[in-house]
Amino acid sequence: MCNSQIRGFKYRFYPTPEQIEHLSKVFGHSRFVYNHLLAERKIDRLTFSQACRRLTVLKTEHVWLKEVSSVPLQQTLRNQQRAFVNLAQKRAKFPTFKKKNDKQSASFVRTAFTYRNGVLALAKMGALQVVWSQKFKGQPSTVYVSKTSAGRYYVSLQVDAPLKNAPFASGKIGIDLGLTDFAVTSNGDRCKAAKPLVAALKQLKRAQQTISRRKKGSKNRIKARLRVAKIYQKVADIRSDWLHKLSTQLVQENQLIAVETLAVRNMVRNRSLARSIADAGWGEFVRMLEYKCAWYGRKLMKISTFFPSSKLCGSCGQVLDSLPLGVRTWTCDCGTTHDRDFNAARNILAEGIRLAACGETVRPESNLRLVSVKQEPLVGCA
Repeated sequence: MCNSQIRGFKYRFYPTPEQIEHLSKVFGHSRFVYNHLLAERKIDRLTFSQACRRLTVLKTEHVWLKEVSSVPLQQTLRNQQRAFVNLAQKRAKFPTFKKKNDKQSASFVRTAFTYRNGVLALAKMGALQVVWSQKFKGQPSTVYVSKTSAGRYYVSLQVDAPLKNAPFASGKIGIDLGLTDFAVTSNGDRCKAAKPLVAALKQLKRAQQTISRRKKGSKNRIKARLRVAKIYQKVADIRSDWLHKLSTQLVQENQLIAVETLAVRNMVRNRSLARSIADAGWGEFVRMLEYKCAWYGRKLMKISTFFPSSKLCGSCGQVLDSLPLGVRTWTCDCGTTHDRDFNAARNILAEGIRLAACGETVRPESNLRLVSVKQEPLVGCA
């Protein structure tokens, strides 16, 4: 069976000195347009069409905006409009201004780039020297060019690429996420997290101390800031590589994967655990499982945050009133002794199988004991 899906392919490229100069203008002009119109929209409630007309006026007021293609400038307004839509739907806070030292990006649609025979060329820049680390079929619909704080250049292609479902896998697995062990599976495996940030803390401390000793606005301060950015880039690369390998292995070996959904945004408010939680990358891991399951034709079941996976006895079904985080093993009234993480992983798998059989995706969050309408005629499902 073969179908298609919109997929993203990210590659690193090495621009020439002329392309670096032009990309700097593209990023700078896009940032100027975004910040200028965001400042106006803070005062006047401009619609998207009004913002587009304002962009036309800006080009006459600032002739240097015509040095770059008009497409990334227009796409900047589309991204800004999406941010306001997310604000209106209460999925995000009010958009913030873009900064020069943060990650820079610009997007190009089909009218502003060409892709033929493995050669990608952007408007007013020519062909890019891209390292094609993996092949893809299909034609890109959108191209995103970005520059990280560490000075790396990447190009991301949005492609309607064909997918081939992997052979059926008989395995089923439940995953309990944690800090001591990143993942404990229902099979009894324990995966130790890479913790790249912890390993780089001493190096980061020295690099950040160097920044504080440098004069603001000096070239030495810029060099020191770049060194810190490169350390963070290495940390992110190590974490991403480890998460990719683990998620790919799990998806290839199992047909059904059940994982709990964690409220990471609320959990990082704990000052004692915030660094460890951020270093673990739970949210990115679940996101990887989600889109890889779609690629390989697997089923991912997300279990509600309110499901008592650790406090539920997998043998008799008794639920404890409380189970402190420091308690790693506990004995139920039925006489069964549970390892906290392993018991949680088995309960997560059982709940995932139940929800998959009942045709649901997640247990209702409003009330844990609430039985849904779909479940009523399927009393025997488990």
